[in-house]
Amino acid sequence: MNKSTKKDNYEILLAQARGLFANETNALANLSNASAMIRATLPNTVFSGFYLFNGQELILGPFQGNVSCVHIALGKGVCGEAAKTNETLIVEDVTKHANYISCDSAAMSEIVVPMVKGNKLVGVLDLDSSVIGDYDVIDQEYLEKFVAILLEKTRFNFQMFGVEE
Repeated sequence: MNKSTKKDNYEILLAQARGLFANETNALANLSNASAMIRATLPNTVFSGFYLFNGQELILGPFQGNVSCVHIALGKGVCGEAAKTNETLIVEDVTKHANYISCDSAAMSEIVVPMVKGNKLVGVLDLDSSVIGDYDVIDQEYLEKFVAILLEKTRFNFQMFGVEE
């Protein structure tokens, strides 16, 4: 996808997110719809979903794609790395990333965006593509904006994720 088309698709995604999440605060509903919206926006996506932090590890949350890993320790894999460092991580070729956890052999590249609300790690947005080098700074910019909208509009009940407050 060329950069202009990618940006246009992301602008539509952000507009849809603002509209869809405007009057809905339920975390399960919003995360489920968010994963579906992203998968529909990015044609090479083989996994679009969330791993939620339960206070100890990341646990698989709402997603679109094939069966996936359920438990991920902080610092392990691309999701665990992004959660631990609180920085978006782009992996151009997962087969060359030393800390990669293979959950789906169709995944060739990955981007993970941490989700932090009120200085608390909520989880991560995880996207896998069937194409090597599919994610770049454009994806990072727009997915970080998408996550910000999602976090602003969604009320997270941390007890739902097994976190003692």
